[in-house]
Amino acid sequence: MLLPFLLRGCTAKHYVQQALSSTRLCVNYCNIRGLATSSGQLFLRRTPQRFLNQSRGAKTHKRKHQNQEDDWKKRNKTVLTYIAAAGVGMIGLSYAAVPLYRLYCQATGLGGTAVAGHNTDHVETMKPIRDRIIKVTFNADTHASMQWNFRPQQSEIYLVPGETALAFYKARNPTDKPVIGISTYNVVPFEAGQYFNKIQCFCFEEQRLNPHEEVDMPVFFYIDPEFDDDPRMARVDTITLSYTFFEAKEGQRLPVPGYS
Repeated sequence: MLLPFLLRGCTAKHYVQQALSSTRLCVNYCNIRGLATSSGQLFLRRTPQRFLNQSRGAKTHKRKHQNQEDDWKKRNKTVLTYIAAAGVGMIGLSYAAVPLYRLYCQATGLGGTAVAGHNTDHVETMKPIRDRIIKVTFNADTHASMQWNFRPQQSEIYLVPGETALAFYKARNPTDKPVIGISTYNVVPFEAGQYFNKIQCFCFEEQRLNPHEEVDMPVFFYIDPEFDDDPRMARVDTITLSYTFFEAKEGQRLPVPGYS
């Protein structure tokens, strides 16, 4: 009877000890968690406010820097667009400058260019200046790539201001293929170009010559009587008319008259 009673007492005591151990572990765990939570709150309370403000300021500065970069990119694109447009415009003007300048030279005689066109009434009514004899000489050249034979049929002509004259050039294609040529011209001295008027001319017009073909090219011209009234022409008694032939090719740009 006594033995079972003692066994039951020992068992109960064992369970009581286990319960006490579990209770201590639970209490210790709760204390640790509470201590950690309290420590985190204490850290946040003790963290200086300026560190938190610096963190927010860094984010704001980064956002502002990104906005500035986007704004600069847009401005750069706009500037590049304007530069590209200006470049295209300048290229267009460079291609148009030569023909426009040539027309201006033909109208004014600038750069030794003979004046193109004529007033029929003026030609019929102009009075020759008989006491002012002028010698007109003729020159012919070809570009290095041009295979034509080109020369004037006369070396010189004598005339007076207000008198018309007719001269001829001869061109021949010695090759076995058709060649298209185009010519430019000038007058020396340059200042005399404004008084040198061409009624008929082969310049600036494409001339096609078949293999071994030869043609005569006329130049019908006169010197304006006002030549005699210009003080700059007082000592000018010789004028040279010069032509240069080029092979006509796509994209070919002829030199400006008087500055070739």
